[in-house]
Amino acid sequence: MQEERPHWSSSTKLTVSLLLLALGIYLLYRFSVVIGPLILAAVVAFVLSPLANWFENRLSVRRGFASLLAYLVAILILVLIPLVIIPPLTAQSTGLNLDFQRILSQIESLLESRYTIGGYVIDVDTLYRQAFGSLKVVIEPFFGQTLGYAIEVITSLVWVVFVFVVSFYLIKDGRKLTAWLEGITPAEYKHDFTCLRGEINKIWSAFFRGQLILASVVAVIFTVVGFIIGLPFALAMGVLAGLLEFIPTIGHAIWLITATFLAFFVGSTWIPVPNWVFTLIVIGLHIIYQQFDLNYLLPRIVGRRVQLHPLVVILGVVAGALLAGVLGILIAAPTIATTRVLGHYVFANLNDQDPFPGTMAPELPPPKVRWWEKNTIEETVNPQSEAKKK
Repeated sequence: MQEERPHWSSSTKLTVSLLLLALGIYLLYRFSVVIGPLILAAVVAFVLSPLANWFENRLSVRRGFASLLAYLVAILILVLIPLVIIPPLTAQSTGLNLDFQRILSQIESLLESRYTIGGYVIDVDTLYRQAFGSLKVVIEPFFGQTLGYAIEVITSLVWVVFVFVVSFYLIKDGRKLTAWLEGITPAEYKHDFTCLRGEINKIWSAFFRGQLILASVVAVIFTVVGFIIGLPFALAMGVLAGLLEFIPTIGHAIWLITATFLAFFVGSTWIPVPNWVFTLIVIGLHIIYQQFDLNYLLPRIVGRRVQLHPLVVILGVVAGALLAGVLGILIAAPTIATTRVLGHYVFANLNDQDPFPGTMAPELPPPKVRWWEKNTIEETVNPQSEAKKK
């Protein structure tokens, strides 16, 4: 008779778990330079997987060939978009740069003035220098690391090839990887694994795929409205609005500040109103757009799963920029939303609660029994009652 295999004691399991955790932390620290490209490869694979699925199902081809087709289509789109947009955008950006030089000179002349209010002399230049110095200390690490990461990704051909290869295999073998993870999950936690995977997948799908659609819609809206009201450099400002849509909350503020400067110092290209009136028009239209974005665009395109408090988003974007540069800015919102889901799961288990109450099937109401069916049911359930009556 085969003897029963001995099981590890609780202390052995705890020791092994702590050793594996320490090893994982050491590997993350030792190979931290690879984390950024790996995350970028996972994001690329996540965005292109639906396209690969479509090619695989419609053309009935192998997964590897479908993944290659998805990459070729993505590269073709990335090449065609600049060819269509860049020529007019370059002309507008050149004029935009010249106008910003003129705006800056006007601002400098205003700052050199002194104002007397109620007998108090306000030296604007001194206040400006103090405020700018404090602000520079806060934002210098933000921009320094962001630009450093962008330059590193653009100039390093090795990392580009690395991202391409890893993302290609993630698209090609993503299902096998998911099946392997589900296979090593203990049987009693498979339901939890499936629910967590589905919820996290919905968050990242809503953010990235929805954000791509939302950025395109926003760019079109801002460009059309800009041309209608005569906003200077309407095409450039529309493209900027679409790009800044990837930075929730902060992107809106950056666009509004830029548009306000243009409206106040340049004015409308055809509406005969004072610049300050045109500035109020731009601000008012942007407030209306924010309500439209919050109540219509976001729920229908991105969904409500990634909706976070603006303060949480701002802190997350700043933290992401300090930790991972441009990539940290892009994935800040879905990462926070994912952490919220995992935190709720841990909190519910610590308090012996159901972490997925919405996944339980509701109790079905008892079926309605018609009057002519009652006798048949009673005879079936209790046949002796009919015998007693007789």
